[in-house]
Amino acid sequence: MTSRSLSRRTLLKGTGAVTIGLPLLEEMLRPSPVSAKDSRPEIPVRAFNVFFGLGIPAPLQTEGFDGVLEPLKPLSGKLLIMRNVDQVRCDRNGINAHYDGSAGAFTAEPPDGEAKSGGPSIDQVIRRSCYPQGLPSGMVPTLVAGTFFRRSRVSRYIHSFNADGTVAGTMQETPRDLFDRVFGTVNLPDSAANPEEARRRRIRRSVLDSVVTQYRFYSGRNSPLGAASRARVTEHLDRIREYEQRAFAMRHDNKSPQLPPRSAVLHGGQADPGGQGIDITLDDLTTEWRLLADLYALAIQTDRVRFGSITFLAAGERIRLTGMYEFGGRTIWEFNDARQLNASGDQGCSHEWWHRFREKNQNEQLRAHAHLKMRELAYFLSRLDGPESVEANGRTILENSLFTISTESGDGRHNDVRRELSSVFHAITSAGGRFKTGQIMDVGAEGLDLYNTMLEAMDVSTSLGPKKRDRRAIDSIRA
Repeated sequence: MTSRSLSRRTLLKGTGAVTIGLPLLEEMLRPSPVSAKDSRPEIPVRAFNVFFGLGIPAPLQTEGFDGVLEPLKPLSGKLLIMRNVDQVRCDRNGINAHYDGSAGAFTAEPPDGEAKSGGPSIDQVIRRSCYPQGLPSGMVPTLVAGTFFRRSRVSRYIHSFNADGTVAGTMQETPRDLFDRVFGTVNLPDSAANPEEARRRRIRRSVLDSVVTQYRFYSGRNSPLGAASRARVTEHLDRIREYEQRAFAMRHDNKSPQLPPRSAVLHGGQADPGGQGIDITLDDLTTEWRLLADLYALAIQTDRVRFGSITFLAAGERIRLTGMYEFGGRTIWEFNDARQLNASGDQGCSHEWWHRFREKNQNEQLRAHAHLKMRELAYFLSRLDGPESVEANGRTILENSLFTISTESGDGRHNDVRRELSSVFHAITSAGGRFKTGQIMDVGAEGLDLYNTMLEAMDVSTSLGPKKRDRRAIDSIRA
């Protein structure tokens, strides 16, 4: 194999603001100054916040993987699931965790109005501490994405915040937007003079077309890469083209290309018509989410992003879901929220099952919805735990990074703020062996202390919350 080495930040760069990262290759690894025998592969620090709406009632969390957490079981060895996390300090408006609890997820602070959080999120604190001079050039500073429909307040759906409480990144809520944010767009010379023709030409162009010369170099005879790495580059770019085509739904005939259709689901103001909720099928919901999850995972795998957040359904989400839900070869539930609630508008949305939760009832509808949420989160996390995500230290990206999973409430009933904002579901990955995984733990701690312990374990000196507050370290979560 060639002795030439490549920078860890090697990128394929093309015209039209296109930047495409390469996967981690052997040639990118630098031996230590002492000796190759003592070398330690350079694994970047990463932190991502993963949010799902409406929460998991505390009594259901006690069932472990025998209940709604079942879809997470294949990843159980890579997760530390934490129960009895208290976010009561985040209450500001009184008995409504949908936005207070949501703003407190990953910040442990109440919101500051409708457009700001009360402080920074843990991913951004880590980012500023570990990369004080900024991230390497060509990288998306913070990637924020999600599939959601409830809007009204920013903290319902965005979960990455700067030190002053402002959002750390623009929300990318369609696969097209996410693809362009990460991998760039092809800017055509006539785009200003003739936007319609530019759109048509864009369909015939892939962002990969602008880096084809460099691609041929890295995969050709004169490449500085070994055979295994050349094959991996080829496979990597094929995957980018596949996801691009899925994101833009490129379809061609023998005469002329068709304009790519818009997303199959509603976005923007149409997705939250007066807070009354929307009708959506299970297939439309999961198809769009999974493409978004695939693209987000690909952005991490190509080292285009190291910090950010991704959301599967907003806090206080209002959708009227229909469709047959199956898992593990068995039928879990047939969703038809409006009919089963015998109501229309917001009263016919899945949101209402949380308000109707009772410990002594079967809560079948809520269980099915919560189970679905865990299935879709597991889908995203598993994208970063396969063979294509194994890094130089033998661990996967999921194991090497800090993924923090949370939600807005521990009980959806708006009649007791302490119960609603106590026992809020949390789970984290090991972050390169810093945290215990493979267990479900009753931490019995305030979210602020939990987050500050996580920051300390990540070698971050900055802490969240009031400066004069007495801190309690949750050492039980540290490996």
